[in-house]
Amino acid sequence: MLTQVLKSLFRRDLERLRLEIELYKDESKLWYIEKGIANSAGNLCLHLIGNLNTYIGAELGKTGYVRHRELEFSLKDIPKAELLRMIDETIDVVNKALDMVTDEQLEAEYPTLVFEEPTTTGYFLVHLTTHLTYHRGQINYHRRLLDV
Repeated sequence: MLTQVLKSLFRRDLERLRLEIELYKDESKLWYIEKGIANSAGNLCLHLIGNLNTYIGAELGKTGYVRHRELEFSLKDIPKAELLRMIDETIDVVNKALDMVTDEQLEAEYPTLVFEEPTTTGYFLVHLTTHLTYHRGQINYHRRLLDV
C-alpha cells in the first residue's frame, strides 16, 4: 500500500519538477543566482536527480548509479532539454525501484545510515518525498522571481 502511494507522489512531484523546468522562458535563467539565492534552479534540479538516483535507484533498485554530489552544485549551463531528459529517466528509475520494494523492506532498516539514527526504509522514502517537494518549491519561487 505505502509503495503505491510513494510511487504516485514521486511521479506527481517529478512531473511537476519537469513542468517547472519547462516553464523557464529564458533558459539561461535556470542557472541564475541573485538577491541572496544560494542555488540556481538548474543546480537544485541536478541535486534532486542525484538524490533520488542515489537513495532509490542505486540503493533499492541496484542500478549502479554513482553520485557526484559536488557536481550537482557546481555544474552550470546544462541545456534545458538535457535536464528534462534526466528528470524523465529519474521517473523511470524511481518507478522500477519502488516496484521491487516489499512491505517487509519498508518496515526494515534502510540499508545506509543517512541520518544520525537508523530509520526504516518506509520512513526514509517518505522523507525523500518531502525533500523533493521542498526543493521543487524553491525552483518554483526561483522561476517566478528571476525568470521575468
